[in-house]
Amino acid sequence: MRAMSKKKPKTPNNVIVQNKRARFDYELLDTFEAGVALHGWEVKSLRAGKAQLTDSYVLMKDGEAFLLGSQITPLGTVSTHYVTDPTRTRKLLLHRKELAKILAATQQKGQTCVCTQLYWKGHLIKARISLAQGKQSHDKRDTEKDRDWQRQKRRIMRDAVKQ
Repeated sequence: MRAMSKKKPKTPNNVIVQNKRARFDYELLDTFEAGVALHGWEVKSLRAGKAQLTDSYVLMKDGEAFLLGSQITPLGTVSTHYVTDPTRTRKLLLHRKELAKILAATQQKGQTCVCTQLYWKGHLIKARISLAQGKQSHDKRDTEKDRDWQRQKRRIMRDAVKQ
């Protein structure tokens, strides 16, 4: 009797956390991939999915980029000799040309830089940051209308297939 072959497990989703609020509040223009300088306990918490990017943004200071407002909740098993600050400022690792482009856009064009996603790339944790232009309230309403229409369209198509 032949042994049954095991099904290959699906590749795990490499996204740790997304900032959906940024897509609603801002029109995302240009995206960059940045490394994130983290402590060991933060990596363990990110493996468990205990992160939040809701109010996070990128601050440029002295020619370097820093991630502010992101929250990584420590696990209960963190040793007591670590000082765990869930909302500490984390350094973003980018190339000089990317840093110059972000700095020019934020200072001259009045754009802002927000973190839209944290994800795994191999064994490293990367941040997807985007230059963004703020939406006005009527733009947000248009986004909501479009999202509702897309949802309704999918519902109509699904019901038509069933019949």
